[in-house]
Amino acid sequence: MESYENGEAIHSVDTNSVLTNTFFRMFLGLIASAGTAYYVYESGLFISVILNGYFMPLVIAELVVVLVFSLLFRKLSSTVVTLLFFAYAFLNGFTLSVVFPVFEMTSIAYAFAGTAALFGILSFIGYTTKKDISKWGSILSVALLVGLVLTIVNIFLGSSFLDIVLDWAILLIFFGITVYDINKIKAMQDAGFCEDEKIYVYGAMELYLDFINIFLRILSIFGKRRN
Repeated sequence: MESYENGEAIHSVDTNSVLTNTFFRMFLGLIASAGTAYYVYESGLFISVILNGYFMPLVIAELVVVLVFSLLFRKLSSTVVTLLFFAYAFLNGFTLSVVFPVFEMTSIAYAFAGTAALFGILSFIGYTTKKDISKWGSILSVALLVGLVLTIVNIFLGSSFLDIVLDWAILLIFFGITVYDINKIKAMQDAGFCEDEKIYVYGAMELYLDFINIFLRILSIFGKRRN
């Protein structure tokens, strides 16, 4: 928020407000994705998505939205940034619909609840830590990139052991990324990085991606598959 002194805007920090607004938008994004995913599954639309070859175009569309969001974030208006965030959430709902025919509903529910609990703990750590973790970003990014490359390689190798190792490794990496992102959101607010509304949406996108990735890894590791 901004206060004024002698006609000049001064950025005042209210971290609780920033995190509350950020989590609220993240929650709305998760609701949009979950609702879309369930509807696409229940309506049978996911079968058309897969059989007609729409899955990869949807994934590419998601990547485009994320790239536009990341690269043009500071130049775009807060309204456009918000629209991009929810566009991504709805698109991701289509691709997430494929978990319903693969995993039992109870496993999905338990994985979501477990993710929410872990996410709360990680957020608390990121919010309260007094340590300087600003250097974590580059380390975690490199570790995640290596993990993703190995995941792609393993598609051709087909090693179930490596698949399990990568699931655990990437899960732990996203634990660290979540702590880092919460701390980064606080730092962005302290520095007056941009207008508050943009910080809320930017933080919501970052945390949304963290939540979804943790959820998918937990589901992959512990979820019970349908027969």
